[in-house]
Amino acid sequence: MSAVLQTRQQFVIKPFDAALGAEVLGLDLSLSLGDDDFARLHRAHLMHHVLVFRDQHITPAQQVDFSRRFGPLQIHVLRQFQLPTQPEVLIVSNIRENGQPIGLGDAGHFWHSDLSYKETPSLGSMLHAQELPEDGSGDTLFANQHTAWERLPAHLRRAVEDAKAEHSYLARYADLQKKSPWRPNLTQAQIDEVKPVVHPVVRTHPETGRKALFVSEHFTTRIVGLPEDESRALLAELFDHSTRPEHIYRHRWQPHDMVFWDNRSLMHLAAGCPDDQRRKLYRTTIEGDVPF
Repeated sequence: MSAVLQTRQQFVIKPFDAALGAEVLGLDLSLSLGDDDFARLHRAHLMHHVLVFRDQHITPAQQVDFSRRFGPLQIHVLRQFQLPTQPEVLIVSNIRENGQPIGLGDAGHFWHSDLSYKETPSLGSMLHAQELPEDGSGDTLFANQHTAWERLPAHLRRAVEDAKAEHSYLARYADLQKKSPWRPNLTQAQIDEVKPVVHPVVRTHPETGRKALFVSEHFTTRIVGLPEDESRALLAELFDHSTRPEHIYRHRWQPHDMVFWDNRSLMHLAAGCPDDQRRKLYRTTIEGDVPF
């Protein structure tokens, strides 16, 4: 049997003038991606933390296949928002059909790293634009947690370099339900699936060895071993520092963008859009490693 020939594609990786991120121009992810091209993308992803693949006309199955090149996929606990034909895909959308939401409409309301509340948080996530607001709203912000750690004041470094923190999916869930009447109640089985976990406040990237802050206003509930008032005050300082403008890239979506970010390096936030502006994206999430 002859080996399948893999044709190298001609594409450009262009860094943004920002704290992170690069766009990939001229690559067609609907075609089979050769090992050399994949290795180049992998290196770029580790270097820039966010890759924006422009003008990708791919199916959900092709998105799943490309995502799996980086590792096993994780299924979000809100299974009612899975794409019926592709359960690995989470629908992120504010659209309602027959009075019911078709997807998770308030995803990213608070700064967070995807699935930090799991024993094995996400390596990265891919979000593919299907329908974007006509008014240009719906930006996504990304904050570089490597530079956040590297520029952390010395007294905060000493306070957190060996600390651990608890992460819980339920930390802000009730707050989100108050803001978003379409966010569903969780079953007991779903609650059992997302029990609180403890991770280092400062994690080491398993591929690059760089350190990064690993706490978020969405999922981090406390610093282990500190009195509640001290924990709350310390976390507030970390949250404020980690999302300062010098750490941030703001992504303004273009039609058919697919954005791939590293949850081990970044936090992200959805800027939101008006309810009368339709927005729909497909998300896949790649499993990572136990933080250390």
